[in-house]
Amino acid sequence: MDLKINGKRALVTGATGGLGEQTCQFLADEGVELFLSDLDGDETAKVAEKFGAGHAAADVSTVEGCEALVKAAGTDFDIWVHATGVTGGKGDPLQMSEEEWSDALNIDFLSAVRLAKHLCPPMIDRGWGRVVFVTSENVAQPYPEETVYNSAKSALLSFAKSIAMRHSKSGMLVNCVAPAFIETPMTDGMMEKRAEEENVSFDEAVESFLKEERPYLVLGRRGKAEEVAAVIAMLCSDRASFVTGANWRVDGGAVGSINV
Repeated sequence: MDLKINGKRALVTGATGGLGEQTCQFLADEGVELFLSDLDGDETAKVAEKFGAGHAAADVSTVEGCEALVKAAGTDFDIWVHATGVTGGKGDPLQMSEEEWSDALNIDFLSAVRLAKHLCPPMIDRGWGRVVFVTSENVAQPYPEETVYNSAKSALLSFAKSIAMRHSKSGMLVNCVAPAFIETPMTDGMMEKRAEEENVSFDEAVESFLKEERPYLVLGRRGKAEEVAAVIAMLCSDRASFVTGANWRVDGGAVGSINV
């Protein structure tokens, strides 16, 4: 299917993670000109070279980092995919430290707020734009040991909905995609830690996690990055011209509820 975005310009933040890179691939295949950003400069340059894309390393968890990215990349984009995120500290919701709260909120939520101030107005002025934020299954089905992540991603969803309600009539459409347990470096790290703690193999750790922690994930496996990226690319397209303020779950059934 032609997504009708050939020649559009896109900024992908969090571009070197599994979801970010796969999204870049889908957009590049549609003829989109890319600019990539992530924390690790060498890795960002490596991925950017693959797509012949512009790139800049940036720590978007800070005001200064966001401003540096805007200075390097500019603001003339038709599409912005914000795939930046970390799961953050885990544990008892009442025992999380100030630093753990601050890290999750700055990386998962405030990075989007700070960048949106620069990237969204040109789309509004132009009368066409697509913004996609990566949230999580956790916004619909929070897990108590991941409370800082739950909260930061829920704030991101609320922010996205607010922008969509205020500005969609301009032609800038804003949506979220909520993955669950995808094959990425982030979940690899989670499963490696689980395997070490339980003295089992990586595959056994995945199997026990699915059984004990994600009982509604009826497909019984980790999702693939390209399965999420395909949905992101569609929401970036002209084909999604009647979709805004939505939170598209790509979760293998992991969320047991029927709302959000």
